[in-house]
Amino acid sequence: MKKSLYFALALSVLMTGCASVDMASKEQSAKAKEFQKPPAGKAGVYLYRNSAFGQGLSKDLRIDGNCVGASAPSVFFYTQVDGGKKHVVETESEFSPNKLEVMFESGKNYFIRQFIKMGVLVGGADLEQVSEEQGKVDVAKLEMAQGGKCRPPAK
Repeated sequence: MKKSLYFALALSVLMTGCASVDMASKEQSAKAKEFQKPPAGKAGVYLYRNSAFGQGLSKDLRIDGNCVGASAPSVFFYTQVDGGKKHVVETESEFSPNKLEVMFESGKNYFIRQFIKMGVLVGGADLEQVSEEQGKVDVAKLEMAQGGKCRPPAK
């Protein structure tokens, strides 16, 4: 019984701690929130996490295996990818990556929300594509994180 209580307490602390990531400048964040149309041949991708659940967890985000950044609550990333083709967006989770395949059209912005879910040992993560309208509302309330810092991918 005591072991279960200690495990629950440890899990609670882990899930409510505070993950921190390097932040982009206020100017970079404000510019990204203008939601400008990406250049010809490119699609804009906003990856964000707007839930407070799992505050102590930082989960890597990748597109086609390339690091976008490590997430934290209330942050977003913005990047551009080649338009007119399917890309694989993934996040690490408790036991394996969770993937989302999306066909990104040139000249459009896309919004993908990362959310933390309860896991067996630690929280897992998953992804969902949201509408442009909802994504803009969500991202407007967040701050932009610096990208490019992920752990080596699991083999």
